[in-house]
Amino acid sequence: MSTAVFSPGTEARFATARQIADAVLLEGYVLYPYRASAAKNRLRWQFGVLVPPAWGAGRQEHHFQRTECLIEPKPGAVLSAEVRFLHAQRRTVQRLRPDGTFETVPELDLHDRVLVPWDEGVEERVEVAVPVAELTGEGVTVPFTRLGGAETEAVHDTGGRVVGRLIRRRAEVNGTVRIRARELDGPYRVLRLTAELANTGTWTPDGAADRDAALPHSLVAAHLLLCLGAGSFLSMTDPPEWARGAVAACRNEHTWPVLAGEPGSTDLLLSSPIILEDHPAVAPESPGALYDSTEIDEILALRTAALTDREKREARGTDARAAAVIELADSMPPEVLERLHGAVRALREVTGTEPPPERAPAGGGVRRPETPWWDPAADTPGADRVMIAGRPVGAGSRVLLRPGARRTDAQDLFLHGRTAQVEAVLHDVDSGVHLAVTVEGDPGADIRREQGRFLYFQPDELTPLEDA
Repeated sequence: MSTAVFSPGTEARFATARQIADAVLLEGYVLYPYRASAAKNRLRWQFGVLVPPAWGAGRQEHHFQRTECLIEPKPGAVLSAEVRFLHAQRRTVQRLRPDGTFETVPELDLHDRVLVPWDEGVEERVEVAVPVAELTGEGVTVPFTRLGGAETEAVHDTGGRVVGRLIRRRAEVNGTVRIRARELDGPYRVLRLTAELANTGTWTPDGAADRDAALPHSLVAAHLLLCLGAGSFLSMTDPPEWARGAVAACRNEHTWPVLAGEPGSTDLLLSSPIILEDHPAVAPESPGALYDSTEIDEILALRTAALTDREKREARGTDARAAAVIELADSMPPEVLERLHGAVRALREVTGTEPPPERAPAGGGVRRPETPWWDPAADTPGADRVMIAGRPVGAGSRVLLRPGARRTDAQDLFLHGRTAQVEAVLHDVDSGVHLAVTVEGDPGADIRREQGRFLYFQPDELTPLEDA
């Protein structure tokens, strides 16, 4: 076992996955309008926060993550793991008094920025490399500590005079990463790999402590990168048929593993607290990190550029990453902004004015042949019906919801087994069929109908019940 720097080959493979891992690390780090005073920037860090055990007890916060996946290692294979998280450091702002002493202030107004108190995130890594053969049995456990401390940075005005200072304080954080493997019965040599990352800090909250007090002692935005030197990981979302039972038996808690790296590669895995698909990638049109969860880059760039000078100065003083966003929005050339205005990922040829055969509404839906397929008038969602399990389903039909794990929103999983009423059958330009539904028993169903706000599922996610 080693905690030294990875080999050049392993490091190069990790580098291909770190771009998306960085997006996980900084997801929601600072939200538009990128100012500490904004209400939504006062509750920090929602993803992958591993709190001290004493704080997590009895609260909706966790002190560990558990990753389980299947691997097919070759003889002599080495598993490399990189734990990544943010270490919160608390920044205090002080002004220089005429007598040469410093006083703590809520802000320090400078010509180019407004400095305010803020919790900064410092990236931390824990690296482990171990032969797969050593992971059987109890496996390996690697404890780690990141020491606390304090740093002071002088603040100068335009003339170079000291006008204040920033004090950054970090608390000590402690954790362990435990990795083990067990060979499964069957005709294939497959191992179930288990990796557990835990906060083992001994910090204990007092009666007045809140979440802000726990954050400096936490592993923030924690996630795991795994690389198999020889062999492959099996996809947890689309495994081969022979491995589906073993994949279903894996237990992942507070994180989800997906294949990482270039499409088609199987030697890298990212275990993320954010639900992703295999081989996630940052859109090539994206001009840079904007940190604001799933907002659209174009909207964020335009809104950021429209901030007032005072708002931009406060954003620059909030955090170095926020300052970079302001600079990005202010300096973005028109051709870069134009690239953000929609992107076509795939094209298919459509000839004539008739809808493609597969777009014809199943079950006798109404569509006038003289109407071009792309014209909204060609669709009659209230009349269209689609065949599911040999039965026509359309507006007014009752169905049982069975959201598909591969493509559904995480919130939809809570609807598994609920009954619903179909409101419309919709067809998209890629020949997909979507059914708009309202959940039975939803007290807001009438309002949803009036506003046209429905939940959407594909036909194989629904089981027909008796018609209304």
